[in-house]
Amino acid sequence: MRHMKATATGLLLLVALVYVLAKWAQSSGAGGWTGYVAAAAEAGMVGALADWFAVTALFKRPLGLPIPHTAIIPSKKDQLGVSLGEFVGENFLSEDVVRRRLRGVGLGSRLGAWLAEPEHADRVTAELSTALRGALTVLRDSDVQAVVGEAITRRADAVEIAPGLGKTLDQVVADGGHHRAVDLVCVRAHDWLVAHGESVMDAVEGGAPGWTPRFVDRKVGERVYKELLRFVTEMRDMPEHPARGAIDRFLTDFAADLQSDSDTRARVERLKSEVLGRREVQDVIASAWSSVRAMIVSAAEDERSELRLRVRAALLSLGQRLATDPELQRKVDGWVEDAAVYVVTTYRSEITSLITETVAGWDAEHTSKKIEAHIGRDLQFIRINGTVVGSLAGLAIYTVSRAFGA
Repeated sequence: MRHMKATATGLLLLVALVYVLAKWAQSSGAGGWTGYVAAAAEAGMVGALADWFAVTALFKRPLGLPIPHTAIIPSKKDQLGVSLGEFVGENFLSEDVVRRRLRGVGLGSRLGAWLAEPEHADRVTAELSTALRGALTVLRDSDVQAVVGEAITRRADAVEIAPGLGKTLDQVVADGGHHRAVDLVCVRAHDWLVAHGESVMDAVEGGAPGWTPRFVDRKVGERVYKELLRFVTEMRDMPEHPARGAIDRFLTDFAADLQSDSDTRARVERLKSEVLGRREVQDVIASAWSSVRAMIVSAAEDERSELRLRVRAALLSLGQRLATDPELQRKVDGWVEDAAVYVVTTYRSEITSLITETVAGWDAEHTSKKIEAHIGRDLQFIRINGTVVGSLAGLAIYTVSRAFGA
């Protein structure tokens, strides 16, 4: 820019020197041509000075004089920032412009073609895994555990479980799904009686009155043990045993009470609240997060984990669908357009205020020098052109005047 300034100033000095020499030659009687040269040089000086004044007035006051409407950029910097912000808001952040530009991009098809490439799907999967690990690392276990525990407890308190339990139990009994549990109880009871016969007989003898003979107590204990063993054995081996039918009827009645009996439902709700309120249960709920977090982090770090493989496969499938399904492309494009329009219409003032506030925070003199450094070289061409065009205009005017005898 300094070189161009020197060139423009040198050209001004040149035409000034030509003007002086032409006037000297004219006064010395050198001939009529000197008038044409002097007129051209004089007009060139006027054009050069006028354009110097115009260019200089943009950035500072010419010769330091307080001439109105000079030093435009330093004095109008804040207004220029406001105008620039409004210009950007109206011409770049309007709904019509955003929709037109995004619609022309065809983001859905481009994204699909990009995601359909395996290496791109691998890259997105890796980035998602990194983001997931970072998010889980930032979260404090105590905070998440408290939130999870509160959410589960609140959800459990808000939902009555008795009717659901009743329907489930009713279906289990109808399908005979409880028979295996009864079979298991009978088998375990039989095995326990076989292994602890003496304990059963001792318990019966211990509960007998003190006035009965010991051998009678022993006989009673043996009899009770044998009857218990026989009952359990028959119940184990006979699917149609009356006791099994009694259990079926009890479970059926209990399932109905769970669904319709208010007292039974109230007792179940109280039991649920007592269980949830126990510290051991709350600790189990809270500790579930630690297990889940460790599992997710481990899966995110392992490139061959089921989680990452499924995410990669889902991305590839999504990319293929986006690349070939026009309807899905239109949906994605519509979602992107709506999201972008929402952002620019909701936060347009914040975006444009960033421009306005940034320009307002600049130092006026520094801003003027920075702008001049970027566009000053081109502005110096205005001075050069003014000198040349002024000279030609002056020559033309002088020639016309002479032609008409002025």
